[in-house]
Amino acid sequence: MGQSSARVADEARIDRKKVLRALTLAREVMARDIAPAFEGTVEIDETYLGGSWRNKRKDVRVKGSKRGRGTSKQPVFGILCRNGQVWAEIVPNVEADTLLPLLKQQVVTGTIVCSDTFKSYTGVAAKGYVHRLVKHEKQEYSDGKGNHINGLEGFWGYLKRMLASKGGIRRERLPLYLAEYVWRYNHRGLKIGGKIDRVLSLIQNKYKLSG
Repeated sequence: MGQSSARVADEARIDRKKVLRALTLAREVMARDIAPAFEGTVEIDETYLGGSWRNKRKDVRVKGSKRGRGTSKQPVFGILCRNGQVWAEIVPNVEADTLLPLLKQQVVTGTIVCSDTFKSYTGVAAKGYVHRLVKHEKQEYSDGKGNHINGLEGFWGYLKRMLASKGGIRRERLPLYLAEYVWRYNHRGLKIGGKIDRVLSLIQNKYKLSG
């Protein structure tokens, strides 16, 4: 899945529409292969994704786009567990009422949660977590005690590089591509054969459940 659908179709001599359907199916089952609830120490953060600038509407291109919070790009909320697993989801906004329920869904109460000082994370401790803050506005990226969000920021960098390699993805397609790269990251220790076997198993289970 690292190659374009056009190249796969050309090399395999298969109709491109069939290749696209197969890739979509693989991404759909990857989206269901979610890591168990995290515990121990986790990092939380949000990022913003945008498709290729040439694919944006003219009115958006004219206005320009700010970086970071307040941008017109698509927000994504992520959680990284220090065991090397990550979870991420497209979100409609980065308000506390949106992000904190997702934290409760994916992280066991009592876990140490590291974040920056973004206002939406103010209520983390009240939800039953041990909250550790990193003050990015003061150029603090680690307090020397293991409290940082460097791991998750590393994943954001990986995600954006992979999406950029696709030449721009339309916003409505982002959820499945996000699921693919979360899955790839979480199974980065598997050799290619192991990844193929796991995806095929997921597809088989999908059809068993639907049948």
